[in-house]
Amino acid sequence: MVQYVGVENMVRLIAATGIEPYLIGLAGYIEEDFRRWTLFEKAPRVASHSPDGVIELMPTSDGELYGFKYVNGHPKNTRTGLQTVTAFGVLSDVETGYPRLLSEMTITTALRTAATSAVAARYLAREDAAVMAIIGLGSQSEFQVLAFKALNGIRRLQVYDIDPAATAKFMANLAGHGLEIEVASSAEAAVLGADIITTVTADKLKATILSDNMIGAGVHINAVGGDCPGKTELQRDILLRADVFVEFPEQTRIEGEIQQMGPDFPVTELWRVIVGETKGRRTEDQITIFDSVGFATEDFSALRYLRDQVEGTDYYDEIDLLTEPEDPRNLFGLLSAPAAAPRAVLGAR
Repeated sequence: MVQYVGVENMVRLIAATGIEPYLIGLAGYIEEDFRRWTLFEKAPRVASHSPDGVIELMPTSDGELYGFKYVNGHPKNTRTGLQTVTAFGVLSDVETGYPRLLSEMTITTALRTAATSAVAARYLAREDAAVMAIIGLGSQSEFQVLAFKALNGIRRLQVYDIDPAATAKFMANLAGHGLEIEVASSAEAAVLGADIITTVTADKLKATILSDNMIGAGVHINAVGGDCPGKTELQRDILLRADVFVEFPEQTRIEGEIQQMGPDFPVTELWRVIVGETKGRRTEDQITIFDSVGFATEDFSALRYLRDQVEGTDYYDEIDLLTEPEDPRNLFGLLSAPAAAPRAVLGAR
């Protein structure tokens, strides 16, 4: 049998744990796996692009466990009442090849993306950072806010979205979370005086969400929205002024903000900062960018954390995903067993 965490149980687990404590625990697993970076098999995600979106597989292994995520990104889906992003993931035992956990990963992806952003900001933002601007108030925005609140102490927000309905949704969802939120009239107004700027827009196209004249000294930019070929949010000149940090360069050069730059444009891998091999923020005036596209090790961390959280609880079901005949060499025998006898057609007499 395989443990299965569906959407209902995931919602129950978060409600029982609390979203901020869950984000804190998840961030710990993500940071731990960044510290084990050299143990992991790493490759850019396998993507199938279409005019309407993308479907991707994101695999990795640390030699003991193997994990992968299936995820899509289809911005037009919201026009017909569907989610832009849906996902599920599997965690397997390398020794046997048997899957041990199957889980929803739509909610989990939002949580791990936000937790990773907050972990990166611990190393890249100024220690006195107090105000965060958010441009784009879609499905990821609340998760980002609560991760930065829980892990970085951010409670003052300046926010902007071109869609008033998205802004209303955001304000309603975060009411009662102890945040001071100012709704700005423009992206320019939102970033004015901000210490951290998060860009997390949804459309899969090249855009200038932040222009060079909007970015002052000492700012940390958490660039989350540019996550596929052809989609960017930052004007190229900002990258030339900043120090850019990435998860896995081979993937980020295809999908991140640095796809605008040449193949030799210098970047620093985040794991090297976390293990102390190199510095993140060196000066108060330095502009830092976390060019976040999401990487398989973060999903692996999220699945490990989820597995440990549900162990010994009722927040999972067991499903008979594995075929396990008494004689492992006699798979065909299952088809002639009494359980395989034809069943009556529902409604037949």
